[in-house]
Amino acid sequence: MERSPLLGILGGLGPMSTVYFYEMLTAHTEARCDQEHLNIVISSYAETPDRTDYILGRSSDNPLTAMIENAKKLENFGATVIAIPCNTAHYFYSSLKDEVSVPILNIIEETVRIAAGVGIGKIGILATEGTVQSESYQRVSADFGVACEVPTPEEQAMLMDIIYGDIKQGRRADMDKFNRVAGSLLDRGCEKLILGCTELSLIKKNEGLGYEYLDSLEALAYRTILACGKPPCGFPAYFGAR
Repeated sequence: MERSPLLGILGGLGPMSTVYFYEMLTAHTEARCDQEHLNIVISSYAETPDRTDYILGRSSDNPLTAMIENAKKLENFGATVIAIPCNTAHYFYSSLKDEVSVPILNIIEETVRIAAGVGIGKIGILATEGTVQSESYQRVSADFGVACEVPTPEEQAMLMDIIYGDIKQGRRADMDKFNRVAGSLLDRGCEKLILGCTELSLIKKNEGLGYEYLDSLEALAYRTILACGKPPCGFPAYFGAR
């Protein structure tokens, strides 16, 4: 008998995003009973060093060590595919992928692929300073032929305060700040704004953001469900238009 796919979630980066990703997978898998949902094992190692601090040289504590260790635990547990609900962690994607023998989905590629698939010409990136400075989205966008705009340094500082000062501390996001940053990117001609940090995905959940936002966590969930051989449901219609 062929073994059913087993999803490994490399989480804890941060913990609330991992919880929301699991919730999203459950809510968006077309299933009539428990047994038709995804088989999932979650590693939520919250002590993984901060990704942005390492990328920007503010810390010498490399998070890749913990990420490799926990990815291997997922593989040893029997995971047949791995998803990482953290955009900034994908700075380490290539190095991590080389350390395990099972495929690892790429949240950045999946998000930009959806945008390109529906003909978006220019996207704005709302993400951590680590993701922006490492140009993770900029490189993938160029590969897909999509123009890319990022916040100004002042706007990025406001966004980091929302991510680290509000959401990671369990508080509601300062929506005045968020709307100032988002509005600036839209004014610069962006057709959609990528929620390129999974903490920002929680803003869409809690604040009801509109059609102009493309949530990277939703994009990853959509691709993950397909990768596990299950039918996705309840996603924006344009997710399947590719």
